[in-house]
Amino acid sequence: MLAGVAAAMHIGKMPPAIPALQATLDVSLLEAGFLLSAAQLAGMLLGALLGALADGVGLRRSLLAGLALMVVASLAGMLATTATALLALRVLEGLGVLLVALPVPSLLRRLVAPALLARHLGWWGAYMPTGTALALLGGPAVIHSVGWQGLWGALSALTAAMAVWVWRTVPVDPPRTPVPVDPGGGSVPRAAADFVGRLRETLSRRGPWLVALAFAMYSSQWLAVVGFLPSVYAQAGVDVAAAGALTALVCAVNVLGNVGAGQLLHRGWSPQRLLCVGFVSMAACAWLAFHPLTTPWPTLRYIACLTFSAVGGLIPGSLFYLAVRVAPSDRTASTTVGWMQQCSSSGQFAGPPVVAWVAGRVGGWHWTWALTGMACALGMLLVLLLPRQSGTEQQPRA
Repeated sequence: MLAGVAAAMHIGKMPPAIPALQATLDVSLLEAGFLLSAAQLAGMLLGALLGALADGVGLRRSLLAGLALMVVASLAGMLATTATALLALRVLEGLGVLLVALPVPSLLRRLVAPALLARHLGWWGAYMPTGTALALLGGPAVIHSVGWQGLWGALSALTAAMAVWVWRTVPVDPPRTPVPVDPGGGSVPRAAADFVGRLRETLSRRGPWLVALAFAMYSSQWLAVVGFLPSVYAQAGVDVAAAGALTALVCAVNVLGNVGAGQLLHRGWSPQRLLCVGFVSMAACAWLAFHPLTTPWPTLRYIACLTFSAVGGLIPGSLFYLAVRVAPSDRTASTTVGWMQQCSSSGQFAGPPVVAWVAGRVGGWHWTWALTGMACALGMLLVLLLPRQSGTEQQPRA
């Protein structure tokens, strides 16, 4: 779970660095939107494939490979001199984040008692807002002291230390059972024999599609709103450090929703109920935060941003729980999470540039609420199509 937080800090390091990148690399607002979302490109294209691969080659191996890739990409990013080079390295960092994020729900399922799984998945759902908040809170100070390159280097060192810790403490993957492929007794690893089968088994079911698309509706609006908050505050004349702290708090309160979802699921609340509360609250709070009618009340707008993130946190906490429940079988758990991550990354990739484009066209952020409202409406529709699931833990599949 701490490895996930370290990975999320690589996602969260970009928003506070945008003003510095605009000054040093002459990054435009639209390019800044793509830098925010570029880390999601790998997940958008490869989520399900990498999930199936993680199921086959080993969950711990995938986790270590992702941490190592982020170390290398972040170190190389310190040498980037153009927005294009930094964009390419952000894609590699996103691939590393994906390799970390996909196996953890399955690892938790392996390492904790079934009766405690909902709580642990609720905590795991908080890895992204926790890491993002830490980067937003500490990033401005590091950038002020040693520049944005120093922030990239510091996170590379932190991730390297986390990789060593994971290697020393997380139990090794169980041996892969070879399966026969010819009458002569030859065999290949199960990962190679079952790769296509895991993908087909996952993508032919309705449940993985519904939870994945619902996650896309959530992630697209959350990253678009939170990612541009430092820029919104900067345009309003707020000090850079204060803007980073305000945005970090908006990220941090998302943890409350994730953890709260785990607790409520453990007590028997249905995931559908929590998802409905989350989507309705996000739509209402986005209206309060961005509609021109609320311009005279900046405090109300900020409280709306806090509530948008906090209550919205019920959504990922519930969807991570649903993902491991709607997986067609135990052997497709990471594949299902990978497909959910792929759709989530697609939403995060599209959300910030669309919001930035609309803001540029209309001359402000006052239509952001309409875009997030449409995402919430589609999310609610997907929730209504989900099969009813109790939050009470069931016995694991044989």
